[in-house]
Amino acid sequence: MTIRYCIDCRWLLRAQWYQGELLQTFADELGGVLLVPAHGGMFRVFVGDTTVWNRKTDGGFPDIGELKRRVRDLVAPGRSLGHTDAHRGGAVSSPSDEPAR
Repeated sequence: MTIRYCIDCRWLLRAQWYQGELLQTFADELGGVLLVPAHGGMFRVFVGDTTVWNRKTDGGFPDIGELKRRVRDLVAPGRSLGHTDAHRGGAVSSPSDEPAR
């Protein structure tokens, strides 16, 4: 896996944070996340040759949950992301949010 980030924009810390989050979640599946300095406002995340996130076409930087879902769909499609999957598409109701019967 590779994260290409713009050094002119000073996005190294952001790239490192994503790197740590992805390694924490997918250490066995990924084996590593390579950080590659670039220029021109680039921030792209790749799994192999597949673009997982492109800042310019996907609109900014990814929410970590969305990025993990996209990576998971490529490297471990049957795996649950626990509460990250539950939050997809909006708020998750808790038992206290349910109407009384």
